[in-house]
Amino acid sequence: MIKQIPNTITAANLFMGCLSIVATFDGNLTQAAYFILAAAVLDFFDGFAARMLHVHSEIGKQLDSLADMVSFGVAPGFIFYALSQEHLTFEYGFLQFVPIMVLCSYLPFLIMIFSGVRLAKFNIDTRQSDSFIGVPTPANAMFICCIPFVLEHGPFFAQEIFTSAGFLILYPILMSYLLIAELPLFSLKFKQFAWKGNEIRYSFLLGGAALILFFQYFGIGLSIILYVLLSLITHLRK
Repeated sequence: MIKQIPNTITAANLFMGCLSIVATFDGNLTQAAYFILAAAVLDFFDGFAARMLHVHSEIGKQLDSLADMVSFGVAPGFIFYALSQEHLTFEYGFLQFVPIMVLCSYLPFLIMIFSGVRLAKFNIDTRQSDSFIGVPTPANAMFICCIPFVLEHGPFFAQEIFTSAGFLILYPILMSYLLIAELPLFSLKFKQFAWKGNEIRYSFLLGGAALILFFQYFGIGLSIILYVLLSLITHLRK
């Protein structure tokens, strides 16, 4: 029974992803984002429980990826699709061409497709045991989750960004590339808690906390950008 605790937590992660999709279909994007945030917490604790209980299994690994696909691929993809349907307009320029309109309408599904590719790649890539190659799906999901909160609470300039045609069109394309790019990103797994060897992790945690404190919900999205930038800087220094 104890050996099934991590898989049970992973199943709860999957359940949160399903609830998020239902909330999106019901038009409640803020609630959908809350469910994804809950899934992220469960995703952390299933791995933590597995390490604490010394339980490792192939089925647990595969179940974790399947849960992540739903909670951090499909669910945020549907949130972005709903946002695009509501805010993306085709009133000017090249967007008025019907083929372009159709293409732009379905761009959010790229997020789901490339999340699947990224997770499949992660399962067979031995280089990603202590770090990541490409943006992790939870990071992309957290960025998308901040959008409904920003649209509800502000700030105004961020609302303007998130509802602009440029953002709604370019984000799925850019993030789809970053999910599978040969871009090294650091992991938040601590082998020990001393400053030496964890400088980049502590810098990110402090910087992310400051951004969230100052910008509130928009700070979540800025924290994801900070994560990518710090990873790039670290990679270039090496």
